[in-house]
Amino acid sequence: MKIFKKKRTHMYIWIALLTLSAIVLAGYLFLNSPRFGRLPRDERLERIKQSPHYKNGEFKNLHHTVMMTSDKGRLQTMWDFLFRKTEGVRPEKPLPVIKTNLKEISRDKDMLIWFGHSSYLIQTDGKRILVDPVFRTASPVSFVNRPFKGTDVYKPEDMPDIDYLVITHDHWDHLDYRTVTELKDRVNKVICGLGVGEHLEYWGFKKGQIIELDWFENAPADKGFTVHCLPSRHFSGRGLSPNRTLWASFLIETPSQKIYIGGDGGYDTHYKEIGEKFPGIDLAILENGQYDEGWKYIHLMPEYLPQAARNLKAKKIITVHHSKYALAKHRWDEPLENEKRAIEKDSLNLTVPRIGEVVSLKEPLPEK
Repeated sequence: MKIFKKKRTHMYIWIALLTLSAIVLAGYLFLNSPRFGRLPRDERLERIKQSPHYKNGEFKNLHHTVMMTSDKGRLQTMWDFLFRKTEGVRPEKPLPVIKTNLKEISRDKDMLIWFGHSSYLIQTDGKRILVDPVFRTASPVSFVNRPFKGTDVYKPEDMPDIDYLVITHDHWDHLDYRTVTELKDRVNKVICGLGVGEHLEYWGFKKGQIIELDWFENAPADKGFTVHCLPSRHFSGRGLSPNRTLWASFLIETPSQKIYIGGDGGYDTHYKEIGEKFPGIDLAILENGQYDEGWKYIHLMPEYLPQAARNLKAKKIITVHHSKYALAKHRWDEPLENEKRAIEKDSLNLTVPRIGEVVSLKEPLPEK
């Protein structure tokens, strides 16, 4: 009887060890799947090490930035996000969306089409600029960060040929493996911050396609087109190693316009500095949504949206980072209310188009 119990105990131990080994192996394979991308290496890593913004093995913001500003740690915050239910975080009904045939729009038309969250297409001076396209999934697993009902109508195959693919940083809700790999053969050049090109090269983009910049660097993209890489106050990372790639905002100078692509990030002095260095910004696209007091320095809190717009001195403002995914616990439509207040109280020339709506860049923004 004792021998039988001993054998049974050994069997349970082996089952537990095999189960644990299977879990560890599954986790390893998951974290090393292509969708997570690849950390910078070789020449790219050596270039990163020369950046004044890369210190002690990771990129830093211009000013000291505390990631989590609540009493909760990152794990507790993540647990609350996944399992704490909050009313109004997602809309009850499908959102109204316009399905525009993008391939039928003439290159001569200067316009912007927003696809929800931070994905949008700019067409100006005959060039097409696609920013942070996420048309498949905004997380490593399909059951997290599901799009709101009605918003998931645009797919990679709906996109026309793209002159410049702009990636502001490598978070899952801004850089989707499936989307960019499906677009790869229709993209001419990629514009991104230092290190982000490693993901793209790993996924099959050619090194010569990628314009990879540090803050305050610029590069000619085509005749009459210059790309300026500028700061934002945020962070980066797709796996367990944060801040190995650079997050950024960009200013695109075209023959006829200056367009500021804000990316993600909290308020800081860079908005005023950019507005002074680049007077006459025609359009600024700013973050508005997925903010929280628990991480108030790394996303643009509502009270700072008007201030950022005034600092930039932009003629027109459009906001993004809302109306498709719930990455914070505020009501889904709170960013839209923020905009109404900014228009009424701060007299900002600002609007949020419907998803898929064609917005002219050369005419006054439509009143809402």
